[in-house]
Amino acid sequence: LQGPRYVSPAPNGGFVVSEECGDVKVFMSSRKLLCSLSSKYGHRFGNPAGVCVDVDGSVLVADEQRRTVHLFPERGSPICLVSAGLRRPAGVACSSFGHLFVADAGENCVKVFK
Repeated sequence: LQGPRYVSPAPNGGFVVSEECGDVKVFMSSRKLLCSLSSKYGHRFGNPAGVCVDVDGSVLVADEQRRTVHLFPERGSPICLVSAGLRRPAGVACSSFGHLFVADAGENCVKVFK
């Protein structure tokens, strides 16, 4: 790993790690690398921070530099879930009820999206 920052477990027993170098890596339960999100999706991160995995296995990533939150489904293209209203998104978490929680370090608060 190149400067690991945030880590989140995945439903399949694996985990996801954001890196300072501008990538997010997905690992299997055996701790072997499954994929790099920037390579798999052709996505360029600014400064990936918080990561989480939803109940469907999609990876959500907060990008501090771009001030966005993207969803990376197992199949298909990335989806920008939040593109406005964030100053410095750091941590992310998702609930089984469809809520997205974003810790915004730039505004010293947690924002909730449905």
